[in-house]
Amino acid sequence: MSQSFEFDGMPIFQPRRTRSAKAASLKANSSLVTRVSCQLSNTDVLLRICVCTLFLGLLALSIGSWRMPFPFHQGDLVKNGILAKIDFERVNEDKTNLALLAVEDRVPPVFVLDAEPLWNLRYILRSQLFEVAEVQSLKELGAETRAKFGLSTPVGAETPASISPEQERDWKLLKDAIGPDKTDEQRIDEVVLEFDQFTSSLREFGVLDPAETTRRDLQPDQHITIVDRDGPTQELRQILIGDALLAETLKPSGRLGRMWKSYPAIVKLQPVLERWLLNSTPVTLQYDELLTRQAVDDARLTTEPISDSYKRGSVLVAPGSRLTEENLNVLRAQYDAIERSIPFGERIVRIVTVVALLLVLGSMIGYHLVRNEPRLVTSIGRLTVLLSVVTATIALAQWLSVDPWRAEVIPILCTAMVLSIAYNQVLGALAGFTMCLVVTLSTGGSVDQFVILMASVSAAVVPLQQVASRSKLVLVGFGTAVTFFVVTWGVSAIGTQQFSTLWADQQLLYSALRGAGWCLAAGYLVAGSLPFVEQTFGVVTDISLLELSDISHPLLQELVRRAPGTYNHSIGVATISETAADAIGANGLLCRVGAYFHDIGKMLKPQYFVENMLPGQGSRHEHLAPAMSTLIIIGHVKDGVDLAQQHGLPGPLIDFIEQHHGTTLVEYFYHAATKAAGADPDLRAAVEEAAFRYPGPKPQSKEAAVMMIADAVEGASRTLSDPTPRRIETLVHEIAIKRLLDGQFDESSLTLSELAIVEDSLTKSLIGIYHGRIKYPEQKTA
Repeated sequence: MSQSFEFDGMPIFQPRRTRSAKAASLKANSSLVTRVSCQLSNTDVLLRICVCTLFLGLLALSIGSWRMPFPFHQGDLVKNGILAKIDFERVNEDKTNLALLAVEDRVPPVFVLDAEPLWNLRYILRSQLFEVAEVQSLKELGAETRAKFGLSTPVGAETPASISPEQERDWKLLKDAIGPDKTDEQRIDEVVLEFDQFTSSLREFGVLDPAETTRRDLQPDQHITIVDRDGPTQELRQILIGDALLAETLKPSGRLGRMWKSYPAIVKLQPVLERWLLNSTPVTLQYDELLTRQAVDDARLTTEPISDSYKRGSVLVAPGSRLTEENLNVLRAQYDAIERSIPFGERIVRIVTVVALLLVLGSMIGYHLVRNEPRLVTSIGRLTVLLSVVTATIALAQWLSVDPWRAEVIPILCTAMVLSIAYNQVLGALAGFTMCLVVTLSTGGSVDQFVILMASVSAAVVPLQQVASRSKLVLVGFGTAVTFFVVTWGVSAIGTQQFSTLWADQQLLYSALRGAGWCLAAGYLVAGSLPFVEQTFGVVTDISLLELSDISHPLLQELVRRAPGTYNHSIGVATISETAADAIGANGLLCRVGAYFHDIGKMLKPQYFVENMLPGQGSRHEHLAPAMSTLIIIGHVKDGVDLAQQHGLPGPLIDFIEQHHGTTLVEYFYHAATKAAGADPDLRAAVEEAAFRYPGPKPQSKEAAVMMIADAVEGASRTLSDPTPRRIETLVHEIAIKRLLDGQFDESSLTLSELAIVEDSLTKSLIGIYHGRIKYPEQKTA
């Protein structure tokens, strides 16, 4: 008599196998932690511990665990005000900058003196005085010399030869001073000698171009610094600008103007020589930008910064005000002063506390991974990628949390959405909670900030059960933006008594809109980076699955051409496995696409598989030994993996090819080999069961387990001569229990209740396929 038992409310019927079913139930519900530990016993557990420790240290380093975070941001509302905790000083940047500007204004510009041209003035004057002595009248004097002495014909004169009385007077002064003719060389040398002594100060101070003073906005009573171009030490010295302007120095009150009376030989020629100096003296002072900047820098270095002093208990920020940049500078100065006073021992205690907190959060995620995501724990590569992404996200979020960006929500949302797409929503939400908490604490954020961030993460993760198009990610970003905006206003409304102040708070509106914009940007970023996400995490999204489900894929087209029977079998498996996977909440689309490709390896030797044999065609296995036939049958898995890799199929689809037979036994040829061995003990000993099993691995996911059962029942159902509902139900149940007792589902996290649902779904699908039809009368020919 058939007996039954129930597990999780789902009846599983097993004729005369009550004890076996109970044993299977206990086996399937054994601790996942123990199972993962057993799997890790064959790997380097120490390596995983080292990797986790490394990322824990990197995370503690990235959030600055040795110091308290600076909790203030520009625009924050300070309801109760802020008082100084200690006595401290703060450099007033504004006052210091004003002082530096004043110092810069007081630094004289630097000019380089080239006195060489001034030494030649005496020779030029001597030559032109001899030219004056050689002629007897002004008309005979050369034009250049006349111009130098200011004796040229005035512009607009009636004739070039006309001479004014003033010119006649000056000409007479020249002739009287140097003698009647050129033979009186002694008098000329006397004039030149006194002139050389008179102009010696020009060689010391130099001559400045008046246009340069206009360009530099310099006044005659200001100072400049001069340096000799060819001096041995380039010693700097300061002079008045008026002493370097020739016109100023020649005035009666000027340096040269006061010296004429000291030189009796040239004082009589003062008007003439003044004009000659103005017309003949070259500019010898050139502005030097580099030396001026160096002088300014030296002056800035010697300027002490101006500090403001604050006493403990003094008001730093008034109650009810929002933090300005000036407030932040004062608060930062107090923060730095307190940090400088913290002893080394307290920093060690802080680091240990932060590491302990991170360890608690990490243990929470680790426990979830061991319980629900063993594939992440057993794969050192996937574990490293996960830890790297979470650590980088927290570091980037902290970096983006500063003013004026305040964009820490972007990396948190992106990572939570990516983990939800790559793995599942629970892991995405758990990682999002951890990142929100760490970022809030490491940036000195408030509970309000944590609530806003966590609400945004929840709004982003919940809709991501399936991603059928990139536009959905954009819509998720939009929904998250709305959530951020509403929650920001809601949190502010809860914390205030007067709602009217909220509508006038422009800073709150700006903050809410800015955060909503970042949320929308996160949706676009994830949508645009899906191919990179799939490659990094080794996953395949529904978008890619829909693209791969196109029957025009080269592999599927080749499968139709070479092995049409296998193709039809794959289509059937895809149909029933998708429905069964959806029934237990697994990814039915992944099941369907995986089923399309799971037997592509058969196309290399299609004649060796029964579904590709034509009616009346003999089996090629009749002439082969069972062991050889087994190698051919098993080989389609490896051939399928090679073909999939050559055509660039994603890893999750390759997993279906590897796992759809697990480590099951090729029973037909195993029994044939055992039968051939007969009673000979030596031959029976040579027939090892392990040689007739697929290499595996066993199904690692619920989807792979569902497809394993669907693959078996779809092929077995074709052998039923009379596929009644009862026979189909019995067939499905027997195959599922056989795989269960063989341990094929041990690594897939498929529960017995889910197995019962899968059985029921597969049974209904097959009954629908093989449902009875009425016989139509034959059509009579006319």
